[in-house]
Amino acid sequence: MAAIETRGLVRSFGDVEAVAGVDLDVADGEIYAFLGPNGAGKTTTVRMLVTLLRPTGGTARVAGYDVAERPDDVRRSIGVALQEAALDPLMTGRELMRLQATLHRIPRAKGRERADALLQRVGLVEAADRRVGTYSGGMRRRLDLAMALIHEPRVLFLDEPTTGLDPTSRQAIWDEVRKLNDEGATVFLTTQYLEEADRLADRVGIIDAGRMVAEDTPSALKAEAGRPHLEVSLAEGDKRQAEGILARFGAVPATHDGVVSVELEHGAAQVAQVVRALDEAGLAVGSLDLVEPTLDDVFAAKTGHRLEGAGAEPE
Repeated sequence: MAAIETRGLVRSFGDVEAVAGVDLDVADGEIYAFLGPNGAGKTTTVRMLVTLLRPTGGTARVAGYDVAERPDDVRRSIGVALQEAALDPLMTGRELMRLQATLHRIPRAKGRERADALLQRVGLVEAADRRVGTYSGGMRRRLDLAMALIHEPRVLFLDEPTTGLDPTSRQAIWDEVRKLNDEGATVFLTTQYLEEADRLADRVGIIDAGRMVAEDTPSALKAEAGRPHLEVSLAEGDKRQAEGILARFGAVPATHDGVVSVELEHGAAQVAQVVRALDEAGLAVGSLDLVEPTLDDVFAAKTGHRLEGAGAEPE
């Protein structure tokens, strides 16, 4: 049984169709990254999956339950960590964790035990009795993740979990997501960082203008965008001669800025052969740069534009 399954999912706001017939299949135990520019329908889709919006057409099942017919069962089966966590700044981290356990009707002793264990897991034990208003952005995000896990959900929805975080905090969240997945959790991740999707996701789905435009593993999607190409800058030697040699290994695009390029079907595995052939011809290599297709290239090819913030680093 799929952890998430939609068929022809539609959500309209008046005459505007924000989601126009989305089909999704997310397997149990999978990390699925959902990408899309602002206004593409990404957030609307997620809000339907977590029962915050009712679909106006099609069907959606999460953890085996129809989101429209059995929303309470869906909510009991999922954990949700939204980008803007609604955390009371006057409460402590421990108090919020225990309150979350109470809301999920977990017996008091067991709830306290789980709260303490999760605070330990996300590295907030020392700050557990401080007011949340004193927490950094990374600490708040880790607390929100811990709260989403208090009832041991089968499916976890993470909405841009590392946006605005420093590299250390971002890595901590990535490590925790991997651990949760290793323990069997299904993770549905929305992100604006293509590196995040590339490093974490088993599969990636791209939505644009309310419709799915691509879905596959990161490696398969990047392969569709083109082969790796090697850029060669010569220290000395004739560039036309170099082009002739490189043509033995693959297609040679037009030389630009004095750099000769060649597409390599097998990527890095062929670099040594190329260098050896150039050396045997008496052509001295000044520098090499192996350029591989990225998810940003895939996104641009599928949607016609770059993902906002795709190349940005967290502050």
